[in-house]
Amino acid sequence: MSANAALQTESRGGAVALVAAALPGFETLLEAAVAAVRRRVEVEGRVSSARLEAEQHAAHGLSWLATYVTALRELKAYGERLQEEGRYGAVEDCAIRIGAGEYAAQIFGGIPMSQGEIVRLPALGLSQEAVAAACSEAAERLIAEGNTPENRARFVALFSQSDGASSVGDPGLDETLEAIRSEMRRFCAAEVTPHAHEWHLENDYIPMPVVEKMAEIGVFGLTIPEAFGGMGLSKVSMCVVSEELSRGYIGVGSLGTRSEIAAELILCGGTDEQKAKWLPKIASGEILPTAVFTEPNTGSDLASLRTKAVKEGDGDGAVWKVYGNKTWITHPVRADIMTLLVRTDPDAPGYRGLSMLIAEKPRGSDADPFPVEGLTGGEIEVLGYRGMKEYELAFDGFIVKGENLLGGVEGQGFKQLMQTFEAARIQTAARAIGVAQSAFDLGLRYAQERIQFGKPLIAFPRVADKLAMMAAEILIARQLTYFAAREKDADRRCDLEAGMAKLLGARVAWAAADNALQIHGGNGFALEYPVSRVLCDARILNIFEGAAEIQAQVIARRLVEG
Repeated sequence: MSANAALQTESRGGAVALVAAALPGFETLLEAAVAAVRRRVEVEGRVSSARLEAEQHAAHGLSWLATYVTALRELKAYGERLQEEGRYGAVEDCAIRIGAGEYAAQIFGGIPMSQGEIVRLPALGLSQEAVAAACSEAAERLIAEGNTPENRARFVALFSQSDGASSVGDPGLDETLEAIRSEMRRFCAAEVTPHAHEWHLENDYIPMPVVEKMAEIGVFGLTIPEAFGGMGLSKVSMCVVSEELSRGYIGVGSLGTRSEIAAELILCGGTDEQKAKWLPKIASGEILPTAVFTEPNTGSDLASLRTKAVKEGDGDGAVWKVYGNKTWITHPVRADIMTLLVRTDPDAPGYRGLSMLIAEKPRGSDADPFPVEGLTGGEIEVLGYRGMKEYELAFDGFIVKGENLLGGVEGQGFKQLMQTFEAARIQTAARAIGVAQSAFDLGLRYAQERIQFGKPLIAFPRVADKLAMMAAEILIARQLTYFAAREKDADRRCDLEAGMAKLLGARVAWAAADNALQIHGGNGFALEYPVSRVLCDARILNIFEGAAEIQAQVIARRLVEG
């Protein structure tokens, strides 16, 4: 459909048709931006890592532009699906109009990569002609008629009428996924939300009875195939579960991540015997896994990993002895197995000498966290993301059975880990949406109940405007995340889409938490108010599973390499 034809149908299609009319210009702009940045980072026809690093502002700006264009594309697709199903209403139209209008305005005016870093189109090397070509009549209308005071006021009036139990706008899910969402919401209302803030303030573990109930409702075996005792559900269902559990408390939502990572590693890289042995136990919650990858001096630079495993003995009696240090290990005390990334070949450079071990250990307690020879650790005190506890670990001859080398072949550890990143980042994006939704819930409730100058806070436009943008961005991030999950379910490469979902979701969560606290005013700064916890929890999302800067670098490389 041409831009003019799309504009002519806008009165029938509402915001969706307007986005559809503006989108071709943005897609052309993105193509021009990719070409312009590629010219900056190529040396003799190949992308230079050194040049890509030197041009980080432009490269990362390209990642954000691509994320915005993809988000607009998915907003359009989402709206069209709802229209076809007769589910498109005023709330959805407002959300799309405001969100798309704001993102269009930011594309031309400046996209925030963080609180103090704005990328503008000239920084990407785009010509004035390329920018002018994208600024079509439809794009100008989208900006002029999108994120307006009138639309925000109408949007807030619409979602203020709900009971707050549901998301703002139809998520676009089928009956099965909606049933799963409802079940997780009921579980959180009964078992999580009333206690989450106390767990946070006391730095307590999530109680084992709660973990056991999570196992009973299938959280840990959600995407594990039925042949291995799981439910065999989709990655979209994983998103729904992760979002709702994280809406209750990010610690609870993240417990499922431990099992998801371990199961994905074993499914993709394990032997038949390892799959048969470990997957049913992970699915049932009989064993709790933890991921042990990061080291004190490596962070995202896994090629520099130094923790080593030395093989001793042969045949059935062979073992690996592990030596070295790991850090930022989540929930290691109560874990039964560790997916442990080690260097098994000290002579192989970079990634090639890395292997993955399935390291068994007994469960510990606060009094005796690591009751096994060769393993010690110390807790890292953290601002948020509590309930599981973070640790530094020291390995000194810690023994792993020889049969627990993942896949039975050395040197495959990095490749095996990379196979999990798509699902892990999609799930992290879903956790971010849950945290953002929690912040929105708290902000909306407080704005409705808090009376100042004779009226509720939500009656003041600056407060209502914050809530409107929070709701619109949560809807955008959710649809981008579902899109990445659908790509994964279709067995298509989706590292680009997963990275974009995580990049945007983390920023949306932080903005939502920050704005919700601002709505609370001084009370938001008091530890007794849950919004203080949500702010702390939101901050980690821009760091783990690939810091925002690393994520943007990875996305940029994919884009310029084509």
